[in-house]
Order: sequence, then C-alpha cells, then structure tokens
Amino acid sequence: MSIAADAPLNLVAREGRKRFGGSLLPMSTKAKPAGMLISFEGSEGSGKSTQISRLAAQLERKGREVIATREPGGTEIGEQIRGIIVHNSKGDEMCPETELLLFTAARAQLVREVIAPALLRGAIVLSDRYLDSSTVYQGIARNLAPGPVNEINRFAVGTVMPDLTVVIDVPTEVSLARIRQRASGLPDRMERQNIEFYTKVREGYLLLAKQWPDRVVVIDGTLPPDAIDKRIWTEVQKRLA
Repeated sequence: MSIAADAPLNLVAREGRKRFGGSLLPMSTKAKPAGMLISFEGSEGSGKSTQISRLAAQLERKGREVIATREPGGTEIGEQIRGIIVHNSKGDEMCPETELLLFTAARAQLVREVIAPALLRGAIVLSDRYLDSSTVYQGIARNLAPGPVNEINRFAVGTVMPDLTVVIDVPTEVSLARIRQRASGLPDRMERQNIEFYTKVREGYLLLAKQWPDRVVVIDGTLPPDAIDKRIWTEVQKRLA
C-alpha cells in the first residue's frame, strides 16, 4: 500500500480535492503509511466473511485498530450502488460493461472515503473483495478485455493496493452447494450464475495468484475454519509492522 503518509490530514484532504475533484486524499506517494490493507477474495460461499471476523478479532486483541468493509458497499453511496448491482429488478439485463463501471464507482468512493484515511492513521483495513474481483468476475468470467478492466481499476484505486490478498479457494461444486445452503430467500443476481461462470471465477483467482505470488496467497477453503484461520494469521504476521 502506498499513499503519502508524511503530510497533515488537512493538507492531504485539501490537495486531494484540488487534484481529484472532491476526493478525500491524493493517491500520489512519498512514503508507506503505518496502515495495512488486506483484501479477501474467492467465489461465493468461500467463507470470506467468517475469516474476516476472526482476523479482525485477533488483530484487535493485539491492540490494532481494524476497519472491516465490503465491496460493493462500505459507504452510503457504495451501498446504494450495491442495491443496483445485486437486487435491481432488471439486473439480469445488465451488460458486463455497466456492471464493471458500477463496481469500480463504488470502489472509488470506498477508497477515498474509508480506506485511504484509515491507512493514513495506521489502521488495518480488511476488505471483503477489492479490485481483483473486477479482474476476475468482470474481466475473466464476463470476457471483458483485460486492458480496459485494468485501466478502470487503476483509475478507481489510484495506488492504494493491498499489502496482502487472501484467496479462499473452494471447488466450484462446493461453492454452489454453500450458496444453496445459506439461501434464506431468492438468490441475488450474482448467486444465480451457472457452474461455468463460477468455474471461470475460480480459475481466474488461481491465475492471479501465479501472476502476483508476493501479494496473493491461496488457502484451501475446504479446511476446517480453525486451520484456515491459522494459515491466514501466519501470512498476516509476515507483513505486520
């Protein structure tokens, strides 16, 4: 993660508004802040939420400030965008390009309103999904060209990249079974995707892990929760200041 950490917050906010039309922080860098961004990725039903809660509790016991957020969402604007993406009555007619732009719009707001300020003050941010989701879901699974997806992602996040990305990997059949098991009503539009779609999602995450081995770690999501917790904590400790 890299954003300017050596400037007063009022100056940072002022410069951000001048340069980014209302953004809370400039995304240029001089020094690494004390905070840390950890993103969690994986197919639906992989167990991200459970592990985020466990990791947050461990970090808080160590005296660290922890901010847990999710995509799309995490801000009032982002949650409204989430409603459009997930529950809109015409959602099945949404084209992949629209889906990508909605996800990244929510992400841009989350970075500037929540994530960047938290990192500047030294907090650890745990994000349930981040830019890799767009690379995989809209880029690979929806067959959008990687060039535009990467450019739009970068525009949304600036240089606010994860220090660690945890991919909780489960076989596609396990993912779909868990979705059906947890469903309390009608599945949302992301949960209604077919097995071919989720096979592409899984393959996409495994490909990312090969491309970015220093940042992306893959953990077997079929292990018991305690074992997954332990492996995540080992990776986090390697990166804690």
